[in-house]
Amino acid sequence: MFLSESLILKRITFLGIFLIFFVVLISSCAPVKRPPSPPYIPPPPDERPIPPRPPDKEPPRDLEKVEGIKQRVIASWYGKDFHGRPTASGEQFNMYALTCAHKEFPFGTMLRVTNPYNNKTTQCTVNDRGPFVQGRDLDMSYATAKEINFIGLGVGPVDIEPFARDLRYVKVVRGSITSGLMTIQIGSFREEANAKRLKQALDLRYKDVYISQVFINGVKFHRVRLGVFKDKDEVRLTAERLAQEGYDTLITQYERN
Repeated sequence: MFLSESLILKRITFLGIFLIFFVVLISSCAPVKRPPSPPYIPPPPDERPIPPRPPDKEPPRDLEKVEGIKQRVIASWYGKDFHGRPTASGEQFNMYALTCAHKEFPFGTMLRVTNPYNNKTTQCTVNDRGPFVQGRDLDMSYATAKEINFIGLGVGPVDIEPFARDLRYVKVVRGSITSGLMTIQIGSFREEANAKRLKQALDLRYKDVYISQVFINGVKFHRVRLGVFKDKDEVRLTAERLAQEGYDTLITQYERN
């Protein structure tokens, strides 16, 4: 059987296309030659001298050195029941801050506290008054007690030593009343419990502390005040003593309830 000329041409064309596709496929699979990578040259060594360790920061200017006596006292700790409530210094109590309450040290006094059972030591700042349990001398925040592994002990002996005072706790006397019957206001609270706690703190060292009530814009406030004064010098002296200790003080007109 003889093939027609047109059929022969079609087969030749198809064969040519197939050969071209095959050559392209083979060439695409062949590895591509790339120029060799340049040899790795390490960077020159850093011969700059290591900077010396900076000196320890000096205490801020408002930190005053205190020469204190080391003594052993009975301590306890307080935490979540008072967390967020105002302290006697006016700060909010933060159970996770290194603070403590003491009956006498001025607010801002910094103490070294040591657990004699394990010799662990930490530092805390007096920002509150207390404890109000007979036989106890120091009330540590939860964080302070945790630092010296005191949490499980609850109540026990610790060694304390004052070494500095943060003078930011020293307050300025406010108020310009100089005549008539005068009194000193230390705090004003919506919650009566907070006023009673501040009064309890002041009662440790001062006499004639009282709480008066007043309504302002329909809201009842409990004001913690101290004394009734006729002499402007006497009221100023007492107010400055309170401010030096770290209390907020306002000399104002005495009002009978």
